Amino acid sequence: MADNRVFDTHVQGIKYKAVREIIKAYDENRMETAYIDIPKIALPGPKGTLRCCIYKERAIFQDRLRVVREKVTADTKSIVEVIDIACDECPVDGMLVTTACRGCLSHRCMEVCPKGAISIVDKHCVIDKDKCIECGKCVTACPYGAIIKQQRPCVVSCKVKAISVNSDKKAVINEDKCVSCGACVRQCPFGAIQEKSLILDCLDILSDSKKQGYNVYAVVAPSIASQFDYGTTEQVVEGIIHLGFHRVVEAALGADVCLDHEAHEWAHKGRLLTSCCPSFVAFVEKNFPEFAQYISSSLSPMVETAKIIKTADPTAKTVFIGPCASKKLECRLPKTQGLIDCVISFEELQAFFDARQVDITQLKGVQLKDATYFGRIFARSGGIKQGISKIAEDNGIEGLNAVSMSGLDECRLNMLKLRAGKTLDNFFEGMACTGGCINGPLCLHHGATSAAAVEKYGKDSTQKEIAQSVRKYENGTLDD
Repeated sequence: MADNRVFDTHVQGIKYKAVREIIKAYDENRMETAYIDIPKIALPGPKGTLRCCIYKERAIFQDRLRVVREKVTADTKSIVEVIDIACDECPVDGMLVTTACRGCLSHRCMEVCPKGAISIVDKHCVIDKDKCIECGKCVTACPYGAIIKQQRPCVVSCKVKAISVNSDKKAVINEDKCVSCGACVRQCPFGAIQEKSLILDCLDILSDSKKQGYNVYAVVAPSIASQFDYGTTEQVVEGIIHLGFHRVVEAALGADVCLDHEAHEWAHKGRLLTSCCPSFVAFVEKNFPEFAQYISSSLSPMVETAKIIKTADPTAKTVFIGPCASKKLECRLPKTQGLIDCVISFEELQAFFDARQVDITQLKGVQLKDATYFGRIFARSGGIKQGISKIAEDNGIEGLNAVSMSGLDECRLNMLKLRAGKTLDNFFEGMACTGGCINGPLCLHHGATSAAAVEKYGKDSTQKEIAQSVRKYENGTLDD
């Protein structure tokens, strides 16, 4: 069961509580009054412990429920949203002179300021905020490091500069720049930015399957092996089946298929950018559109797996379970052809287990046997590069120069090199999250052990040949 050791932060616990109570209300047919009742259930009071008073805490919680309720459609531009009422505790952005200022005689800070915003008063540096353009030159110039640039964690975390602060000192997301990576969701210390949820869609799909007689398949991201430390991956899989899913299938199966497709596509094009991370794809499309033609035509592993499922079982519904915020948006994009019906996160899966009192530690476990080592290590940065290099070596393919890009900063750097013609790399593995999917914003926890857990999960695979996964794809079957 969930406790404080399951999550990295208390903010995740608050989000979890909202989803857990929604699921309980759904199961108990209390949805008509749920959005009024749940804040009082989750925050009984009488005094507030998180904000100024219990009433504000409940108002914020109610807004969290609103975000959970909102529908995600093909017209949705960003999967993340600012909860205005919760965005009120961060310091104002700007340059700050600390007590480390020694009132030195050189006045380097004042000399380098291009706008004359700095003066010396009573032997100390003073910054006129009306003149300051926050260029940071004074920060670099000060020999004592006495001047710092205050920035909100959400602004710092956003590598595409999609977040700004409005006149009311609230964070604002520019949806035209946002790539739905979810970094701001993870980094906001007050939980004022939250991703939209498809949990109600998931509940409807499972409920309707009993009435309409179709099967619901869970497609699990390989990074699941690095989560749920209180149980085994096999126990988690059986727990998912206990929630009402017909079968659990590895997204790593689709990753194997992607490796095969991308090897052939690279051989044809001579240059390729991976398509497995929807935030990376959006990053390229919005910031380096001239290279969009080189994005792999393969659907992501999530969608390729769903394609196999729906070929084998045409009336099936598919739900992806993973660590990624942007997958919630990807499943609604026209190019995914409706193959994935819903996406929920690892955080939401934990809430699901607890709402329905599924204690995975009491289960024997079900082993997954869908994919190879190479498909499973897609979860960590460098996994795709390792897989494509192996295929090239085994098939005598020459000229492949693959690079793995961990996080959007590295993606930008390598795309700039490509634009300038200063790289010999011709296969670009792009991951929006530093370290890969094992550090996705909707993981239960993040840490150094995650990569090792995925590596072990990969080595435990009983399927050794990528060709076996490709046969499943070509034959439209989940089993050999």
